[in-house]
Amino acid sequence: MKKIVIALCLFVSTMAFSQEWGSVNRNTVTMKEIAPVWPGCDSKKGAAINACFKQKLGTHIAKNFKYPAEAYKSNQQGRVIVEFFITEKGTVDIKKVTGGSLLLQEEARRIINAIPKMKKSGRLAGKPRAIKYTVPITFKTGK
Repeated sequence: MKKIVIALCLFVSTMAFSQEWGSVNRNTVTMKEIAPVWPGCDSKKGAAINACFKQKLGTHIAKNFKYPAEAYKSNQQGRVIVEFFITEKGTVDIKKVTGGSLLLQEEARRIINAIPKMKKSGRLAGKPRAIKYTVPITFKTGK
């Protein structure tokens, strides 16, 4: 009888333990990143901050875009992909530039490096966090 009670106790405690871990594994916690606050987007909240960041980034690229003269003359075209972070300090940190010719890559790098310092860094769970961005820039001569 004593052996049955001990075996039953072990079985019940093992079942309780495995159920506890099973329920933890089934729970998923997701946290949403909040974009850095671009100068001029100070009054925005929530999803509007992300939308404002995207709009300002697009405007910045269009305004600062200059086709490199040498690349234009030699009809160099292509799509350059720039991977960068907006750091916890609100500054740009380029990690990788790929695609296109070297001249086109240098221009894409210049455009991204010209991004102004953010008013506030990106956030995750209320804490400052570097946010990664990947931006394609297409160069076409139209020739």
